[in-house]
Amino acid sequence: MTDETLPPLQAAILPVTPFQQNCSLIWCTKTMRGAFVDPGGEVDALLGVAEKQGVTIEKVLLTHGHLDHAGGAAAVKRRLNVPIEGPHKDDLFLLESIAEQGKRYGLAGAESCMPDRWLEDGETVTVGEVTLGVRHCPGHTPGHVVFFSRDLKIALVGDVLFKGSVGRTDLPRGNHQQLIDSITGRLWPLGDEMRFVPGHGDLSTFGWERKTNPYVSDLALGRD
Repeated sequence: MTDETLPPLQAAILPVTPFQQNCSLIWCTKTMRGAFVDPGGEVDALLGVAEKQGVTIEKVLLTHGHLDHAGGAAAVKRRLNVPIEGPHKDDLFLLESIAEQGKRYGLAGAESCMPDRWLEDGETVTVGEVTLGVRHCPGHTPGHVVFFSRDLKIALVGDVLFKGSVGRTDLPRGNHQQLIDSITGRLWPLGDEMRFVPGHGDLSTFGWERKTNPYVSDLALGRD
């Protein structure tokens, strides 16, 4: 577990499932109310961390519908009686098939789920008294969204962008050009100083990826 202090927001990054997907526990330090972002599984362990930190979970936020990111959302909702917000409605087909996919990939306990609120580009979500913006960033999946705060210079990007790589587009309804357009058109404008938590692996910044990422750097894309 890695803790990142982001006043007035704090986060604990919790890799879960054999996919080592980064579930983020984020919370408002003023109210100690928080959310799980992409609880892919191992719900007992996630709830234990929230309890240890003294965080009251008020919702689940989903970036997209793949089972390693959303497979534990239904269990969190049921056990805590909290809503699920996100992703965009175009990921409905993925959320409906999580249980089936879980059996195929051997992820015991993965459950299909239905959000209480679909998210659109330009909307906001709240965690305690912290407000996060929403960007619809299709490509890895058609309904993928990203959560961000310009003030805190932090983004939770799911599987859109990684340190040194980008999300897969060979899965159902993936689209490589859409992904590149989402990154360059909807993430880069948030600023080079924006630090991001990817769905897998280490944190990075948009500026570093623009310089070094072999898929979406300015050099790789032939941009000055």
